[in-house]
Amino acid sequence: MGFTEEEIKQIKANDLTVEKVEEQIENFKKGFPFTKLHKSCFLGKEIKKISDSDFEEIISYHQKAQKNGRITKFVPASGAATRMFKSLQFFFNNYDQFSAMNLDDLALGNTDISESLKFFEKIKEFAFFEDLEKIISKYSLNIDVLIKNRDIKTLIDYTLNDKALNYSNLPKSLIKFHKYDNKARTSFEEHLVEGNLYAKDKNDIVRLHFTVSEEHLELVKTLFESVKKEYDSNFELSFSIQKSSTDTIAVNLDNTPFKDKNGNLVFRPAGHGALIEILNDLKSDIVFIKNIDNVVPDKIKETTVIYKKLISGYLLKTQAKIFNYLNLIEKNESYDLEEIKLFMKNDLNIEIDNKLSQENQKEVIFSLLNRPLRVCGMVKNEGEPGGGPFVVIDKNNNLSLQIVESSQIDLKNDSQKEILTNSSHFNPVDLVCALKDYKNNNFDLKKYIDYETGFISSKSKDGKQLKAMELPGLWNGAMANWNTIFVEVPIITFNPVKTINDLLRKEHI
Repeated sequence: MGFTEEEIKQIKANDLTVEKVEEQIENFKKGFPFTKLHKSCFLGKEIKKISDSDFEEIISYHQKAQKNGRITKFVPASGAATRMFKSLQFFFNNYDQFSAMNLDDLALGNTDISESLKFFEKIKEFAFFEDLEKIISKYSLNIDVLIKNRDIKTLIDYTLNDKALNYSNLPKSLIKFHKYDNKARTSFEEHLVEGNLYAKDKNDIVRLHFTVSEEHLELVKTLFESVKKEYDSNFELSFSIQKSSTDTIAVNLDNTPFKDKNGNLVFRPAGHGALIEILNDLKSDIVFIKNIDNVVPDKIKETTVIYKKLISGYLLKTQAKIFNYLNLIEKNESYDLEEIKLFMKNDLNIEIDNKLSQENQKEVIFSLLNRPLRVCGMVKNEGEPGGGPFVVIDKNNNLSLQIVESSQIDLKNDSQKEILTNSSHFNPVDLVCALKDYKNNNFDLKKYIDYETGFISSKSKDGKQLKAMELPGLWNGAMANWNTIFVEVPIITFNPVKTINDLLRKEHI
């Protein structure tokens, strides 16, 4: 299709090319194929269970790498907390419509109202309560009087809006999650503490990278400067903003470019799949990936830290075997081909075609082993959302271990739906990744993306419907051609805060 000169300027201003945008529009037209599931993954088979007797040896691999400064902690933290306060915002926006009614009765049939009432009734239990109390007093209001008078709307107003805490406009990293004896910590600070516990090297340096939105970058930096002295470490902290070149064009329902009320093309952030370029640019070695909202207070951090070290140690032990095999093959030294094939089958779930000649088998083995490696923590599925572990079939009929979201699965296909239903575990975004090859060079991670695993969703702007496109997800399509290992971790290591009232769960209080 043809773009006007003005539209081409808009495309270039977004660090995109006309060819790239035309490719995106073509993807809207043809859509993305569903991921084809071969089978669910189960404990003791595709999902490894680490024996207690192996803990010490496996953790020793992590401790050596940690001491030598190989560890980086990567935290996707660019999203605003808007969805976290969705129910409260609904209550505030619509309060005048039902204020004369009995709210307790209304709550029986309305989740947003019931969640808002729960927030009000438990407001003193939140870590940010003292901040809210202080701000309200500056407006000559008494929070105890507001609570006594059941002035829910005012309390929500001062929590969400810019006259006070402004929480609905802040990122989750700046929300206070947990109370301690003499202070409260934001989720950002909890990640600093975690980094201290499993990423500090022999020089007391902790390397962390946070992805943030441009509008919140200075706020997060200011918070860091104000708290860094409280923690006994030298933090090597870096931040990144999602590249505009990873944005995707929005289209109308007929797949023509969507334009805003000023006649400009609309580009949208392409989901967490855009983070693969940030990860690639880090040029790091061993990287932990964990969401900003999945943190716990100190009293229950121990299990999380142990399993972080375990999955890292498991990765490093596996990596050492892979590097040894690659060096032997490259140098054409003596090695047992059958031993390597057995290792690939048992440890990486990769089977080599025995019909190939030994020379071809060697080439295939070398190519498959010389890839980025990740170990993904898997927890038992207890109804929480998250990508599941599956064996999938690609377009060339090859089998591989993948993390697959339900949106990638054809739920109208009974056999595919049955495989999904039978799945026993899911990934809570708990990964450790090895980004360097056996010669200590960083892999180009963009070479290992499955670009056919994008996702199209329905959105709206200026009162008009549009179609938006997300790039292949960071831990599914963007890592589709990595070597993958699934390891079971306890459910206690997964404590996400998706809504404000999740902070009332016993794990966070």
